[in-house]
Amino acid sequence: MVTAVAAILVFGLLVFFHELGHFGVAKMVGIKVHEFAIGMGPKLISFAKSETQYTLRALPIGGFVKMEGEDEVSNDTGSFSNKSVGARIAVILAGPIMNFVLAILLFTILFYNVGAPSTTMQDIIPGTPAEAAGMQRGDTILSINGEEISDWNHLTSTIGKSQNTPLEFTIQRNREIISKTITPMVDAETKQVMVGIVPMYKKSMGYAIRSSFSNTAYVVREIGDFLRRLIFRQVSSGEVAGPVGIITMVGQATRAGWENLIFLAGLISINLGLMNLLPIPALDGSRILFLIFEFFRGKPVNPEREGMIHLVGFALLITMMIFVTYQDIVKLFN
Repeated sequence: MVTAVAAILVFGLLVFFHELGHFGVAKMVGIKVHEFAIGMGPKLISFAKSETQYTLRALPIGGFVKMEGEDEVSNDTGSFSNKSVGARIAVILAGPIMNFVLAILLFTILFYNVGAPSTTMQDIIPGTPAEAAGMQRGDTILSINGEEISDWNHLTSTIGKSQNTPLEFTIQRNREIISKTITPMVDAETKQVMVGIVPMYKKSMGYAIRSSFSNTAYVVREIGDFLRRLIFRQVSSGEVAGPVGIITMVGQATRAGWENLIFLAGLISINLGLMNLLPIPALDGSRILFLIFEFFRGKPVNPEREGMIHLVGFALLITMMIFVTYQDIVKLFN
């Protein structure tokens, strides 16, 4: 029950921010919005204000903003199709951008309350390369191989790419600048490349905001790298999680504490924003691609033809989701 409630709240928050982006910019550029909906299926709650109906629907699996002239021909001055290409791109782009904004907000809340990892060492793990090299508590890592280290994610990423390769660490110890040559090892349990350092956590609003931006950028790069490896079949499709897998992760995060749940919600929000920007029919990225094509062509693609392409893309996405969901269910019973 707790997992279900947490999953509904997380998905609801992600969908709300995404659709709020579309809705807000549509209103700003003068597009008539008929409905702002959270959820799909039958209406549970509905009220109207001005020209827009706001609804909460029964199935917590998405949402939508229904705009005048978005999927049909309309001569209304407030029609989506009658606005400039730039205005329409801004409306569509606002949804994914709001998912990144939500992630930054969630990470900021998390880092402000529990602290964010820094490049200063809280502890050195016994029996690791860092201990063998003589690193100490309180050491601050300034650079690796001459490259300035800006934050913890940058630090771990640099170490992670350097298995069995000696790294030259520049460290500040009190007021002294020293150098250490350390060769990373692979942790037997996690299989991660490491040197054996534990970061000190800093708590301040300024550091929380800075860390939330850098963490969001880091996650975007990691997801992009994962997609690249998935396309070139360097990872298996079994590593992709669908709705059931995500709900399972939400349940695990809920049991582990609110910090884990907020962090996971931030990760999912970034993933949702990034996935929507892919040029796949039925997603925001594909609609933006059509608008860019319209800009250079000088006239729009036939709405019926574009609608058919999005319909086929939607069918393929549903098919893929069913396949991934099946894999999630199989994993639960293995």
